[in-house]
Amino acid sequence: MFRYCANFLNTFLSRYSLLVIMIVFAIHASAFSAFFIPFHRVDLYLCLASYSIRVFCLTAGYHRYFSHKSFQTSRFFQFILAYFSACSLQGGPLWWASHHRHHHHASDQEGDVHSPVLYGFWHSHFFWFMQKKNLTARYSLIKDFTGFPELRFLERYWYLSPIPFLIFLYLCWGVNGLVWGFFLPTVFVNNVTYSVNSIVHLFGSRRFNTKDDSRNNLCIALLAFGEGWHNNHHRYASSACQGFAWHQLDITYIILWLLSKCHVVKNLKPVPEKILFEGGYLKSL
Repeated sequence: MFRYCANFLNTFLSRYSLLVIMIVFAIHASAFSAFFIPFHRVDLYLCLASYSIRVFCLTAGYHRYFSHKSFQTSRFFQFILAYFSACSLQGGPLWWASHHRHHHHASDQEGDVHSPVLYGFWHSHFFWFMQKKNLTARYSLIKDFTGFPELRFLERYWYLSPIPFLIFLYLCWGVNGLVWGFFLPTVFVNNVTYSVNSIVHLFGSRRFNTKDDSRNNLCIALLAFGEGWHNNHHRYASSACQGFAWHQLDITYIILWLLSKCHVVKNLKPVPEKILFEGGYLKSL
């Protein structure tokens, strides 16, 4: 029995996967400290700002830029997107984007490591990235970004990336800055973005007959700044906009559009008219 348990742990766990598990547990546990410190109105604003910055960087950076190259930007802003995404403790940019590219190749099919259809809700929500077999970046799928040393640095030390952010929060707002500016919003950021793997492959509506079970979910779209229009995204993944209609609010795209007017980003990839027509978003071509 002991040998069986040891083999099981060796199959699923390693020092690195134990580190990931400890980080996830510590962040969720530390959020409860909000109940034991004085609350100030500024804490709520700080929590909202920290949440918004990192959700945007994850959705625009790790997802739409690194995974799908749906727009172009400078090397400096590329690093800003990668850094604040890494501050959400979801791994490095190369690991995240390479696994997401693979997800689109085999969505809800054999080989999709975080499919709720195949493996259940909790596995797709967060257990999948705690297994050591899934903790290696698929570098063959992300060769277009492996040449940047700053990205490789973030990739290697992603779990240390929040340290400058934590120092800034503590110097400005003390312990409340750490709790309301990092721990609590990190829990919200991660569980909302994890929901794009889990919830929106189970609950919502479908405009397109894709090969997977991706769905459009209004609630997740609002919380995840547009990522909940997931059936749209799986039909045409390279678009910078995932809300294909005026009533499908896509906050990430709105911010990207504003940044394009300031020349911070450029060449936002649109949705082709034939795709809009196919989904009933356009009445005629």
